Amino acid sequence: MRLYTFDDYRLGAQADDGRLADITDLVSADIAPRDRMTALITHWDRLASQVRGAVRSPSGPALFDVTVRAPQPRPRTLLAAPVNYLRHQAEMGGDGGVYADADIKTIASYAGFVKASSSITGPDGAIEIPFPDRRVDHEAEVGVVIGRRASRVPRERALDHVFGYVPLLDITIRGEEDRSYRKSFDTFTPIGPAIVTADEIPDPADIAFRLSVNGQERQKSTTRHLIYDIPRLIELYSEAMTLEPGDIIATGTPEGVGPISPGDQVVLTVEGVGELTMPVVERP
Repeated sequence: MRLYTFDDYRLGAQADDGRLADITDLVSADIAPRDRMTALITHWDRLASQVRGAVRSPSGPALFDVTVRAPQPRPRTLLAAPVNYLRHQAEMGGDGGVYADADIKTIASYAGFVKASSSITGPDGAIEIPFPDRRVDHEAEVGVVIGRRASRVPRERALDHVFGYVPLLDITIRGEEDRSYRKSFDTFTPIGPAIVTADEIPDPADIAFRLSVNGQERQKSTTRHLIYDIPRLIELYSEAMTLEPGDIIATGTPEGVGPISPGDQVVLTVEGVGELTMPVVERP
């Protein structure tokens, strides 16, 4: 199932004919608009059958008639896996790399970092470049959306806690500051256009994805090449902190990372999940 947030943060589920079933009324009217998706995920076990019923007889708008926003605009926690592909490690510290000749450690050393959830934007927005004199890079990733509370979860049960998957861009300013600062600027975590529920993904250990800039392919890989796979990431992070429904884990980026500038168009395609297109602009 494909779940959207649209217009004034209403909730929609996509039917086979491309229309959206408006399922906003399934969550409490007291919920803040940006928290509706979290509420839906939290109560999914109770609401899923009603959502499926709504999809079978949709009465909402066509997808092209609405403003599609970030499908999960306000997760409580947004976690990211640093240097989780070996070839990305090599390109960062190798000849001509951003940090040439540096000792680039992998996720085995760094474990993870937190991004500000306010950095999330959706297909209705743009990637904003804050400083004209700093290099800003694209990083193509798969986002994992947590579906139920996870605390000290062993890897063999980790996928039971996954609600779904979403295309995710981890935009990064290069420099000496801490990752959490350089990656948390507003608009630096585009996601969308939809969350695809976990039952639609036959093998999360082999989700293929690719990224292009202005039509030129730059990144192409699969979750099969992760150093820490998705179950291991959930095991690792839930050992340190309790993950809640709606939280997002960015799984890491492969080789091919490169700079973006105002005027560029970035397209991230995740097989079976969706295609996210984002323009790049100067920060107002």
